[in-house]
Amino acid sequence: MVLDPPLATPLVKRLAVIGIGLIGSSILHAAKTRRLAGTTVAADASEAVRERAAELGLADEIAPSAAEAVKGADLVIICVPVGAMAVVAAEIGPYLEAGAIVSDVGSVKGAVLTALKAHIPGSAHIIPAHPVAGTEYSGPDAGFATLFQNRWCILTPPEGADGAAVAKLTEVWAAMGANVETMSAEHHDLVLAITSHVPHLIAYNIVGTAADLEAVTSSEVIKYSAGGFRDFTRIAASDPTMWRDVFLNNREAVIEVLGRFTEDLIALQRAIRWEQGDTLFDLFTRTRAIRRSIIEQGQETAAPDFGRAHD
Repeated sequence: MVLDPPLATPLVKRLAVIGIGLIGSSILHAAKTRRLAGTTVAADASEAVRERAAELGLADEIAPSAAEAVKGADLVIICVPVGAMAVVAAEIGPYLEAGAIVSDVGSVKGAVLTALKAHIPGSAHIIPAHPVAGTEYSGPDAGFATLFQNRWCILTPPEGADGAAVAKLTEVWAAMGANVETMSAEHHDLVLAITSHVPHLIAYNIVGTAADLEAVTSSEVIKYSAGGFRDFTRIAASDPTMWRDVFLNNREAVIEVLGRFTEDLIALQRAIRWEQGDTLFDLFTRTRAIRRSIIEQGQETAAPDFGRAHD
């Protein structure tokens, strides 16, 4: 999987990326590969991360602070946990150029929009975004240019957002290989609660349950991990700070979906208890069709063993 050749003319003059984890470093890789910006600058609260980003050559400039990074930038993408969004927005607000586009990559959009509106001046354009892509790895070494290739990036511009700014950000994400769609922040948070947040919560919970089950030793859990549990552990290995903030900032939608999930789980428990084979078969048939649809849309591979490489 490769990106298209570099652009003849950069889409933005100066791109500032705040937060150099998996997503931030992948944006910088993609920006360099496609020549999306005349100049790229990155900042991170961690000095060690900044030093590593410099060693990797992730950006043209590594700024000592977020405030320094955004000076002169026409596009700012904040790539920090949702819980830190307000702090970063407050830091950069006074230093933003008039007309700058300020975006993010968080998987919660309502809380992010509130945080940005509180601190970003009206002279800048707030266009929240969420690239639906990632791995269980984090840090500046985890990024790669094709992370967003054929993945969805959802933009959630507030009411009255500048059309030209939305179009520019759409163009930037499309140039990184993403399919771009626009929806309201409220609808985004409900959709992601179903497709991402609650599945992660279930993964964290089942792995924790296995670890706490006294009748099964931890060595047995690891030794006899079949495909299902093994995939749960992959999801449950995701960044704990990021996911803590996701659940705290999208709690209404998550609780709503958890309520529906709990009702369905009780119904499934009842079907097993009373040996209702037809009910189980119908459910498994419907869910199998959903899996096939995901593969058909190119959002997953049908390769054996989920595409894992073998020695």
